[in-house]
Amino acid sequence: MKLRYSPTSPYVRKVRIMLIETGLDKRVELVPTFPWAADTDLGNDNPIGKVPTLIDDDGNQVFDSRVIVDYLDAMHGGARLIPAEGKARLAAMTRQSLGDGMLDAAILWRVETGMRPEELRWTWWLDRQLTVVRRGLDRLEAQAAELTDFATIGDIAIACVLGYIDFRLGNENWRANRPKLAVWYERQQKRPSMIETAPKD
Repeated sequence: MKLRYSPTSPYVRKVRIMLIETGLDKRVELVPTFPWAADTDLGNDNPIGKVPTLIDDDGNQVFDSRVIVDYLDAMHGGARLIPAEGKARLAAMTRQSLGDGMLDAAILWRVETGMRPEELRWTWWLDRQLTVVRRGLDRLEAQAAELTDFATIGDIAIACVLGYIDFRLGNENWRANRPKLAVWYERQQKRPSMIETAPKD
């Protein structure tokens, strides 16, 4: 299998952590891809033009990150990161959606501040995205006792969004009023899968 990836994408990071945690990383070839390049051929594998995109051994093109991790979760012999049913499944999937939604907002903020000229930036839009991120952080602080050491895809998604905030929203001092979440994240940062997938420009 091949995974088209960018080392700075938090959605890619979620998939890569899942691969490492389950031992599936040995079955996947990483294909560096810069989706913003004018001449990229990524659209041939994924018409949306985003990473991660997985091409399996039969040539199936699988995207986005939530679909990829669901697909891969049936391929390893360990405990499922996406529980099969019931409240455990609902909790894991909802937490993954929270993490991904916070990432969506953080990336929109990053694009607005990093790519748009300052005189054209929309302050209301920027504030809205930060509000989403901060509400999510507050929810996670309230639920910190429920977070595990990567027992589910929800926990992995949360670690990825916290890593992205540190990476791209460096002035957002999220730890100041969220001590329980900070302690949990500090523990996760020491995992080999987190160290190996740390984003870098």
